[in-house]
Parts: sequence; structure tokens; C-alpha cells
Amino acid sequence: MNFIPCRIPSIFLSLVVTLLCFVTAQAGDDWKPIDPAHLAMKASVVEKDADAEALIWEVYIDDSQADLVFNHYLRIKVFNERGVESQGKVDITYFDRWRIRDIAARTIKPDGTIVELKKDAIFDRTVIKVSGLKLKSKSFALPGVEPGSIIEYRYREVREGAYAGNLQLYFQRTIPVHLVKYYLKPSDELGSMQAYTFNGNMPGFIKEKNGFSSVQMTNVPAYREEPRMPPEDKVRTWMLVYYRRETTVNPQKYWADVGKRLYDEFKPKTKPNDEVKKMTAEVTGGAATADEKLQKILEFCRLKIRNLSSDTSGVSTEERKKLKENNNPGDTLKRGYGTDNDIDMLFAAMATAAGFEARLSLMGDRSKFFFDPSFPNTYFLAGGEIAVKVGDEWKFYDPSGKYISIGMLPWSYEGVQALIVDPKEPTWVTTPVSPADKSLEKRTAILKLSEDGTLEGDVTLEYTGHFAVEKKRYNDDNSAETREKTLHDLIIARMSTAEISRIKIENVTDQVKPFIYTFHIRVPGYAQRTGKRLFLQPSFFHQGKGAVFSSSERRYPVYFHYPWAEYDEVTINLPPGYALDNAEAPSPVTAGDISWCKVSLAMTKDGKTLVFRRNFQFGGKNGSILFPVTAYPDLKRLFDAYQEIDRHTITLKQQSATAAAEKGSNDQD
Repeated sequence: MNFIPCRIPSIFLSLVVTLLCFVTAQAGDDWKPIDPAHLAMKASVVEKDADAEALIWEVYIDDSQADLVFNHYLRIKVFNERGVESQGKVDITYFDRWRIRDIAARTIKPDGTIVELKKDAIFDRTVIKVSGLKLKSKSFALPGVEPGSIIEYRYREVREGAYAGNLQLYFQRTIPVHLVKYYLKPSDELGSMQAYTFNGNMPGFIKEKNGFSSVQMTNVPAYREEPRMPPEDKVRTWMLVYYRRETTVNPQKYWADVGKRLYDEFKPKTKPNDEVKKMTAEVTGGAATADEKLQKILEFCRLKIRNLSSDTSGVSTEERKKLKENNNPGDTLKRGYGTDNDIDMLFAAMATAAGFEARLSLMGDRSKFFFDPSFPNTYFLAGGEIAVKVGDEWKFYDPSGKYISIGMLPWSYEGVQALIVDPKEPTWVTTPVSPADKSLEKRTAILKLSEDGTLEGDVTLEYTGHFAVEKKRYNDDNSAETREKTLHDLIIARMSTAEISRIKIENVTDQVKPFIYTFHIRVPGYAQRTGKRLFLQPSFFHQGKGAVFSSSERRYPVYFHYPWAEYDEVTINLPPGYALDNAEAPSPVTAGDISWCKVSLAMTKDGKTLVFRRNFQFGGKNGSILFPVTAYPDLKRLFDAYQEIDRHTITLKQQSATAAAEKGSNDQD
């Protein structure tokens, strides 16, 4: 849900700036002169052993016209083949409604030879979809790049009707930067331009010609990703540029004013009419408790109202043009369709009709940033959910969240500060974090092991909670063939010899049921044979997985998105004539209330089938998902210990004919 009118363009703008500001440049159509010293450079002056270095990274931003215009310029020195590979191909990403113009690029070889990019070498492609919007790319490969070359490119980006309020300016790239400089021509109509730097020292703006102001940083180290790290904006150096009428702002008063203003906007949009009241009485009939009433209302809004904001609504573009816009919850109920916002407002109206106090709650999105109310700006409030007071407790609901389990929020809205709007005293409340068992990955396999080491059988993968949401959102608008390929690639990445067939994918668009994969698998050479012995890794679902943390050092805190649980049950029928030679189960590993992993190994009474079970949880009762850098050595040791459990190997030994016969006779007895 997104209920903040002034916030929509800010989010939209910020998202694209995040994606686009990795490639930048200068106003005008001329190339800057090449410094011979740069052409002769053999290594980065900012970071030793860097593969490439951005010599110049400039962007001119003009916010004084009807459209927001960016003029980008980037010059990079390439030092080795890795730099050629990482920097020689360029993707300039953008949304449909924006225009990319005047692309020019060239390569300056070490001997000074210049190779220009040809216009027909630039092509368009769709890269990814973000929140239902297609993200496109102008892509090209710079010609003749080799170690020692300088590459540079420039282009103009026009964002129709946009403005530079809440604009993100990044100072770090994935390579070191010698000079990054932004020129901004502010709008006089929006108030005083303000700026705040995150994760770095605050550089000051300097007055330039033609109404521009500039801000720059020099010798900026590279930004490098680490596994399980906080969102980029939490660790990367960047600046937020925004406008404000007031010279000083008190955060407490600021949020109180925001909460009151949005309450005044929210309240009339959730007023239940007679039809809404009547339907609420029907829906909640028979519910014995407050939680049951709210659950029934939530299910009604999700299952009975078609969500026009969803890619899987089944409504074509032509049909959408004919649909009327809903003005109130009664319209949404009567017509049986609505946007995310319409559905959220209907839920709030029905909760109100059922006698509850329902409010809009605004919260930060911790997939992008860790919001702190001490910074008075709605920029970091990504959207809102509906808070309902049950007794003395505020409970949070995501009515338009198609796949969100009842009692949960999207993972990025759990464990964050939420502002509950109020006409008198808006309140900050921390949203709960769903416990680990709510997001379960349950895996079962019934397999048969052949004498040559081939493992074959049927597998089921079942996902609930946040796992299910991720799987459904990724797959719901893909074709059946694409869904199957996604699974196939997932398996082959770990077991390259696997053969997969009879794939079935269930509940892809179901709002309630778990997401389920079932398939048949054959893995030649899974068990290693040496003489009369077979060496088998019974933790089938972890075969081929690498270490969670491989580096001995850590720069950033460790961040898990949400607590989760895993349960594996693997049944393996042994080849005839083989018995366990060494099959001790590994010892359990625990980390107090935060995490644990327990494994059991057992044979059926007839000695023909091995049963392996694995229980794992992480996150604990208190939702422990963020750990400081100082905790990294302990976390690494913990996950290394888990990997040892998963790599545990048992030995099967081929029995002599006499022993096998005696065993067969004993089994018959």
C-alpha cells in the first residue's frame, strides 16, 4: 500500500536514481581533454590492485525546467583483463516514461588511438520488472577495450514531469573513484535546498555558473558487496537532496504534524456505508474472537476483490481503460475490484464497521534503508499498512499483499518503526518480526541408490511464509516453461549431473496455500564408489552448496532478512547387498536461542532403507537477524559447523554373498 501522496514521486524518483546513478557524466557535447598522465597510468591511485578506476564521474542535474534533466559523463581507466570484462559493457537503465538521448562512447587505447562507438551498436532490452513497472536498458559494448585503455561515455536522461525533491546522489561505485562531482540547478519554487550525507562526511555545495551548485568527493574507495549484508543505502556513501520551507525542524513536531495531516486524509476514505456494514456483518458472522473477525475480513478483501495492481489480476490493458475509478470503499465492494490502495481502504472500513479502531500506519522499508525517526523526512517511509487496535495492542495487516500470510507483513516491514496516524497524538510502534517457523522450507525426498552410485527418486519442496511470497512473486507472471526452467537451473547449479523430469508446480498464484515443487530426479555418480564401498552424503538437499561465509574478514554488519526454518526428510533405499559400515549421525550444533541444527539417521527394521532428518532454525524467538561486524567470527564458525553437518558422509559396504544370505534368512524369520 502507498497512501502518501507527496511520497509517490519521491519513491519513484529515488528508485530510478538508485539504478541509474551508477553511470554519470557532464553537460555538453564535447569530450574532455585526455591527460597523458592518465593514459600512462599503470595502477589505481585510490586503491591498490584495483581492476579499474573512475577518473571522472560527473552529472549535471537541471531541476529548473518542467522536466528533470540529467547529463551524464563517465571516464574510466582499465588496468587489467578483469577491468575489461567488468567495465567494457554498459547498461543504462530507465523506465518507459523516460527518455535516454544523445548516447556517445569511445575507447582511447594505450597508444592514443581513439575508437568511437557506432550508433547501431546500441540496443534496447527489458532488464527487470520493479513493482510492476518494466525497467529497460540501453546497452552497448565499448569497442577495442584492452588493459591500459581509457573508456568514456555520456548521455542525456530526461524524466518528464519529475523534480529533484528527495534525490539520491551516490559517491561510491563498484570501482574506486578519483573524482565524483554533481552539478545541481535547484528549483526556486520548492523552498530551500537541503542535503544530508549518509555513511560519509558531509561535503558542502559550491556556487557555480549559470545557477548551478556543485558538490564533490575525491579518492572514494570502491563499494564492494558482501553476503548477507545490510541494504546498500545503509552502508554506501550517498547524499539525499531535498527541499524545505522551514530553516529548522523539530523531529517530534514534524512527525506529529505528518501523522495528523495523514489521519485527516485517511479517515474519510475509510468511512463504511450501509453496504459495507451489511457485508461486514455477513463476513464476520460466526467469528468468536476479535482475531477471527479480522481474519475473515482480510480473507474477504483478498479473495473477493480483484486486485488491479497485481500482474496476475487477469485484467487486460483494454479492460482497464473501461473500468471506473473507485472513490470510496463502497465502490470497491460493489464493483469487486480495486487497486492496492482501494483494497486497503476497504479493509479499514470493514474493520471500522466491525467495531475496531483502524488506522493507517507508515513505516520504513528495511530492504532499502534502516529508518530512524530522528531524521524528519517522509522519504524513508516507503508506504503504509493498516493498524487495528485489538484490546490494548496495535496489530498490523497488509490487505492488498496478495501472498502475505495472515498475521505477517512483508519481511521488509517487520521489525521496523511504524507511525500510526492520529488526530491528536500519532504514535510510533515497532512492528513484530514473524518467528522462524512461520517461514519454513520443507523438503522431502524418496530416493533409491543404485550400486553404481546413481541416486533417483521423487522430491517435494514446500515453502511457507516469506519463502512462499518470494517464490510466488518471482514465478506468478512467468510461463509454465519459464517456471520449470527456473527450478531446473536451481538444481543444476548444485548438482550438474542431475536429470530432472515430471515437474509439477502448485499454488503459484494461490493466496493461502504453500508454494510447492514436485519432480523426479536422477543424479548419476551421487555416491562415490571405491572397491566394495559407497560413500554417501545423506543431506541430499545441501549437496553442492558452498559456504555461507567464505571470507575471513568482514567490512559490514551481517544482516538476515528474516528468521527462517528448514526441515528435511530424505529416505534412501540402499542397493541390494549393501549395509551400513559407518553411519554415525553428526552431533547437533546450537547457538543458544538464536539458532540450532539437529540431524538424525536411522535404518528401517529390514535394514534396506536409510532415513535422514534435519531440523534447522535461525533467528530465535526475538528475531535476531542483524549482527555487528564483531560478531562475524562467531557467525562464520557457526555456519561452517552447519556446513560440516550437511557434508557429513556415511559409508555403505557390500556384503559377502554368505553374509547377505544369512541376513536375508534372519529378515524372513
